[in-house]
Amino acid sequence: MATHECDLVVVGSGPGGYVAAIRASQLGLKTICIERDKLGGVCLNIGCIPSKALLKNAQYMNFFKHASDYGFHIEKMSVDFSRAISRSREVADKMSNGVSFLFKKNKVERLSGHGTVVSGQKVEVRDPNSGAITDTISCKNVIIATGARTRMFPFIEVDHKHVWTSTDAIFQQEAPSSLIVIGAGAIGVELAYFYNAYETKVTIIEMMKNIVPVEDIDVSKELEKSFKKQGMTLLTETKVISAKPTATGVEVLVEKKDGSRETLIADRALNAVGVQGNIENIGLEQLGIAMERGWIVVDKYLRTNIPNVYAIGDVAGPPWLAHKASAEGIVCAEFIAGHETPGVDYKNIPGCTYCNPQVASLGLTEAKAKEAGYEIKVGKFPFTASGKAHGIGETTGFVKLVFDAKYGELLGAHMIGQDVTEMIAELGLARTLEATGPTIFRTIHAHPTLSEAVMEAAAGAWGEAVNF
Repeated sequence: MATHECDLVVVGSGPGGYVAAIRASQLGLKTICIERDKLGGVCLNIGCIPSKALLKNAQYMNFFKHASDYGFHIEKMSVDFSRAISRSREVADKMSNGVSFLFKKNKVERLSGHGTVVSGQKVEVRDPNSGAITDTISCKNVIIATGARTRMFPFIEVDHKHVWTSTDAIFQQEAPSSLIVIGAGAIGVELAYFYNAYETKVTIIEMMKNIVPVEDIDVSKELEKSFKKQGMTLLTETKVISAKPTATGVEVLVEKKDGSRETLIADRALNAVGVQGNIENIGLEQLGIAMERGWIVVDKYLRTNIPNVYAIGDVAGPPWLAHKASAEGIVCAEFIAGHETPGVDYKNIPGCTYCNPQVASLGLTEAKAKEAGYEIKVGKFPFTASGKAHGIGETTGFVKLVFDAKYGELLGAHMIGQDVTEMIAELGLARTLEATGPTIFRTIHAHPTLSEAVMEAAAGAWGEAVNF
């Protein structure tokens, strides 16, 4: 058994853990990161990165279906679904190797195994298979960054063959003829879009009134319209009573708004109903770490109730986003190193969904702004009025901006359309700098670009839109 001493131990190497470890080492802290699997966590290996590679394939597939609109006539095209999967694995492996390079560059030591936090000054590393202790670490601080996994329910019988998790869905070697997606959040709609592009008959079930229910209602309705046009079946305000594998596929019993029940039959089903924190078997119970609804409770500096023990990322609760985890990792590392930090601005974290059309948003929806008592101005610019959108053949969607009428402050930004996940950062910066509507629309945006829709939406809120 090896022994080590350091300033900081980071348990988990996802987008929160590896970023925290690197930043801490940059600030002069001797840092060890423990990871039982591949570096990069869920995001790099079985989440954000490989799924985006698959979604690019889906985008190409949908282009080929309309290639004649652009003057391409493709006869007898063959499609290798397994190659899409293998390409996504290549991308994921490359990014994971990139984290290994960054660790070496920044002098972060990596230990392989299962980390258990004994106290704020001691961590044990165990062999994931035998459970034997392989390393003990004496340290000054610990960051728990163990992430999350698919939330399981007893009425959804996940067998990983017929009823999948998102991990199962990105490793399949062939597309099923039909797929029922349970849950219409970001993971559900992204994988629904991917499989639909490969001619799988997709049915999406959502208990709430609209798909992507956390988004502004106008965005949800626009995505619903687009998905229906793409051939998907959407069952909203529908509750799953049970989902179970059969000899040939799956049976999903649902209850509709009117109380009637129906059994849906498909080749496969996907459980996409949220995530739960990885809090088991890492020493939290013995330490007495405070938890709430399955998440570790932290303060603005990511401190737990136990001295010198911190938690970041998915295991510390919503929003379950990689960039939120990374931001927390930076704040946490800087705080431990004694640097002054304002903490994470949780009111200005963008949410992005990468199906096509893409969805991106931050801040308050129109409904939430009204509920909060604001008198508001709303500007909305459709991509059907954008020259660039017509040029690239992607006119679905719009930019919608919500402002405080009194001071002109940007309260919320809501987008749906081509590459809007690349456009949302402008609005995040605007909110950080407390920019007003006039500030945004008097900032010259290049023409022709999709980002002109931001300028036009802001102008529209003040009645000054020119192109719509």
